[in-house]
Amino acid sequence: MKDLKYLAAYSLPLTTFIALSWQGNWSYLTLMYAFGVLPFLELVFPKSAENLDEATREDKLTNRLFDWMLYLNAPIIFGLVGYFCTLVYAGGLSTFELVGMTLSLGIVLSSNGINVAHELGHRQNKFEQFLSKAMLLPELYMHFFIEHNQGHHKNIATELDPASARYNEPLQFFWFRSTIGGYLSAWRIESKRLEQAGKRFFSIHNQMLIFQLIQVGYLVALALFFNVQVMLLAAVAGIIGFLLLETINYVEHYGLRRKVLPSGRYERVNEQHSWNANYELGRIILYELTRHSDHHYKANKKYQILEHYDTSPQLPYGYPASMLLAMIPPLWFKIMNKEVKKYQEVAF
Repeated sequence: MKDLKYLAAYSLPLTTFIALSWQGNWSYLTLMYAFGVLPFLELVFPKSAENLDEATREDKLTNRLFDWMLYLNAPIIFGLVGYFCTLVYAGGLSTFELVGMTLSLGIVLSSNGINVAHELGHRQNKFEQFLSKAMLLPELYMHFFIEHNQGHHKNIATELDPASARYNEPLQFFWFRSTIGGYLSAWRIESKRLEQAGKRFFSIHNQMLIFQLIQVGYLVALALFFNVQVMLLAAVAGIIGFLLLETINYVEHYGLRRKVLPSGRYERVNEQHSWNANYELGRIILYELTRHSDHHYKANKKYQILEHYDTSPQLPYGYPASMLLAMIPPLWFKIMNKEVKKYQEVAF
């Protein structure tokens, strides 16, 4: 029964369904839940640094329930997008309601869309990789599949990585640097792969070209099947989704840097190069994303067996609260700069 705790991750899609269905003030339910209720509950519920024993770890690795709980997010996400589009197309909604519904959809696209796509994107199974790419479509962020796996994980905590926030870098500046830098990085990575494989740039082998065509097709389909307003609001929800992803990136890597060795190369990635958060509720709702130190240390690990390391930098608050703090740079710097200095002698 303890394995079913990850069903709590569906609480965010549930609040979005209610927000879309009940409308009015309820349109903002997901926003209130994600950034009001959850930060408070994380302060009430205990943290846990407990790791699994070897037998339990092996059992969880062979239990397909953990995979199916991820897969189910795909129809949920696309179902909510379709429901949102249908409601907007039907009309009769106030601007107040449209803003709340778009925010609610954007939040769940981040938590149960990109976050799950991130986990599945690390798998070798073709079906799981297909689901990963598909779930990045509503956020218009399909390039993440390439850049995250082949760029971010290689360059984490260095100046080469656009997704590693610099010391004293405001979140709003980071958004621009990471989104633009990550997109350009994905093109470079794919171009290099094609060149090494002897494939032409303008061909069906170019994943980045295919991704752009699919995303444009998605937006055009929304405009033709519904209308331009639906397309624009769905795109805004997607933008909210990927900006929240980048906010999580900011929190996960703020100020941490790998050492440069005498050879001029960076030290290997280890458990000290990402921020960790052991708040139990956040761990469950985000499929253990908050145990990010171990994820980067051993990227092929499935979410259900990620571990805590005493040597990993620990966030003073959980992810929802940290994201709120990051929105206010002076407050974030006041709290986090002291934490950075606890783990690294020199702040960059």
